[in-house]
Amino acid sequence: MFELILGTGNAKKLRELEMLLPSEAIRVRALSEFSAAIEVDETGSTFAENAALKACEQAVNLDAWVLAEDSGLTVDALKGEPGVYSARYAGTHGDDEANNDKLLRELEGVPTTQRSAAFHCHACLSDPQGNVQLTSHGVCRGVIAAERSGGEGFGYDPLFVIPEYHKTFGQLGMAVKRAISHRSQAMRILVPELMQLIGKIEASGASN
Repeated sequence: MFELILGTGNAKKLRELEMLLPSEAIRVRALSEFSAAIEVDETGSTFAENAALKACEQAVNLDAWVLAEDSGLTVDALKGEPGVYSARYAGTHGDDEANNDKLLRELEGVPTTQRSAAFHCHACLSDPQGNVQLTSHGVCRGVIAAERSGGEGFGYDPLFVIPEYHKTFGQLGMAVKRAISHRSQAMRILVPELMQLIGKIEASGASN
């Protein structure tokens, strides 16, 4: 079975990615299982650059196949903010409550018709030598609510309204999020290509 390390320390993001990968073909490993795992500096100016950094640097460090992704929120009225700073928008990395509070402050007084936003996810697969083998990108569009609703998900989910459902990701739960989210869209593109790649690797190994 093909072994794949998921290059994230976010337990909720890890769980989402695990559900989107075929368990019958891939043995998923978490970074927390490896004491040698490193903290990769997200110095990229785009989601794609950060995803590649997290995948390639970790792959070389662990001498393993690593799948990483970088995702975040862009708000049109804020000229694309918080963007690559989504996880640390309020200053502290991973402080969801503070990030949501800051977003609501920045959008105070902005009418619903001007609160359009999008979640982006860029995924990157690196081989053990640090070479990018696959990439994909998913986008989910919505509107930022005036207040939080729902306790599901994480990050900006309680504020991100899906217009077709008139509910936030925090209200819709994992089943719907798994079907329509930016992360699920990125993985829907990447997984078939990954399965082809695994087939080629296994065929090559069998012929050697």
